[in-house]
Formats: sequence, structure tokens, C-alpha cells
Amino acid sequence: MSAPASRGNDAAITAAALRSDRFRIEREADWQRLEEILGRMEKGRIARLSDADLLDLPVLYRTVASSLSVARETSLDAATLGYLESLVQRAWFLVYGPRSSLGGWLWRFFGGEWSRSVRAIWPEILVALSLMAAGTVVGWLLCASDSQWYYSLVPGQFLDARQPGASREVLLGTLFGNQSQPHLSVMSAYLFNNNAGVAITCFALGFAFGVPPLLLLIQTTTTLGSMLWLYHGQGLTVDMIGWLSVHGTTELFAILLAGAAGLHVGRSMAFPGELSVLDAAAKAGQRASVVMAGVLIMLAVAGLLEGFARQLIDNTPGRLVVGYGMLALWLGYFTLLRRVPPSSEAE
Repeated sequence: MSAPASRGNDAAITAAALRSDRFRIEREADWQRLEEILGRMEKGRIARLSDADLLDLPVLYRTVASSLSVARETSLDAATLGYLESLVQRAWFLVYGPRSSLGGWLWRFFGGEWSRSVRAIWPEILVALSLMAAGTVVGWLLCASDSQWYYSLVPGQFLDARQPGASREVLLGTLFGNQSQPHLSVMSAYLFNNNAGVAITCFALGFAFGVPPLLLLIQTTTTLGSMLWLYHGQGLTVDMIGWLSVHGTTELFAILLAGAAGLHVGRSMAFPGELSVLDAAAKAGQRASVVMAGVLIMLAVAGLLEGFARQLIDNTPGRLVVGYGMLALWLGYFTLLRRVPPSSEAE
């Protein structure tokens, strides 16, 4: 390498070093103050922080984040970049990261956040409830007009002995006398997966402006109406309702909430108001996701009731007590628990 070229490279390196030093000197005081505050917070000494420190924390975070952006744009030395990246990551976690343990989240969730989110989507719940009732009536009427509709509306796993023309004794056998049925826990897991799939699909399709959840809610309940029609024909309507109610009050309530959550997102996208479509969807999706977290809990409970209680309780009055007792429990929780935890966001 020639001497002039060597001197040129040395000059460039020197200039870069001076630029990096100047950059650090001009901003290092803010970096050090932020690092000091973070160090005390990470050691659990938040109580010792002054009001000024707490107020300056987000400002210092944004200042250091800006310094990192400039450092990347101007290709400063690797040591400065590494230091700033580490400092920004630590600050982000403390400023914006999770502030509570799992226990704290559960306390807020069950202590009012879930019930508040459900109450917030009550218009969609009413629409979804109307659709589910309509689907049940449509399933019944279609089968009453032509029994061949039953085979189209009822899934294949229910087409064992439960078919048009089955005797009263055969249908009774599907409702009672199954206490010794093996592998109840396996059935419970299967039913939870199946029902969760229906609920999640209802919610996920809400992003198509809410239309698919409407159709899915109707489709799901036409099966219910068809089976009620079948058992009604043999005078077993109350027994069938009891058989369904053990788990059905919880399961159908969960599907109702999932469908309403999907409708809520779809309605917000179709009618965003003053917000953009993306902002409206994000806001509605945040609330709906809380509802869906609770829906999965309800479906887990429904799976246990369906896999165990329905078989172990072998009489209609007992099944009705359990089923409608669960319904009263859910309704009481959603309507009476109105306390909003202090750390929850205001609506």
C-alpha cells in the first residue's frame, strides 16, 4: 500500500474515532443516568427512586433509543452500538414490559377484566344469541318437514343409534346407563379440542367483517335443533335437555361468547367510526382476546362436565341441577362482578 493511501486510511480511522468520542461525550450523561436508574430498579429498589427519576425514566429511554438510531445510521464503533442496544433493551423491559407475575395476571383477569370485557360486547352477544336460537328452530323445522334433513345436519359421529325411526328404548339407551363407559378422560380431551376448534374458528373468522361467524353459529345450532326434534318424537325432550344441559349450558355459552367476540371485531372493522380500520380492529381485537381467553377456560370446564359428570350423573333432575347451576354461576359472574382491578386499563 502506498504511503499516501496509508495516511488517508489513518486519517479516516482517526476521524471516525473522534466522531464516536464526540457523540459519546455529548450524550453520555443521559446514558449513565438511565443506567443508574435501571440498576436500582433491577435490584428491587424502586421505592428509593425519587419522583424526578420516575418521571424522567420514559424520557431517558426515548433519548437513548434515539441515540441508538443515530449510532446505527452513522456506523459508530461496535462497542458503543453494543452498549446502547443493551441499555435500550433493559429500559424497554422496565418501561413497557410485563409488570406482574402470572398470579397477578390471573387475579386481574378473574377479578374483573374478563367480566368487564364480556359486558362490553353485549350488543354482539344479543345478536349471536338470536342467531343461535334461530339456528335451533331452523334445524327442528327442517327435520320436521323432511326427516332426510337430519342426515345432512347432524355430524357423522352422532349417527349411531340416534337416527330417525329409532325406538324410544334405543334413544333412552343413549342417554342413560353409561356410568361405566371407559376412557372418560380421553373423551373429555377430545371434546375440548373439538369445541375449542369451533369457538376459535368463530372468533378468527370475525376479521372477515363478521359474516362467517354468523353462518357458523347458525350451522352449529341446527345440529342441536335436529337432535331435539329426534328425541321429541319419542317423548324424551326433557331427558334430552337434561343430557345436554350438564355440559351444554357452559359449552354453548362459550361458543356464544366466541361468536360475539368475532362479531365485535368484524363490526368494528365494518364501522370503524373516526378510527382507521386497522386501529379499530386492533382496539376491538384486544378486548375480544380477553373474552377468548375466558372462552377456552369455559370449554375446558365443559369438556370435563361432558366427559365425566354427564356419564356419572344418571338421572335427568341431577343433570338439570348441574347444568343450570353452572349457567347461573356464569351469569352471576358476568353480571355481578363489576370491580375493575386498579392496574386494568380503563375502557
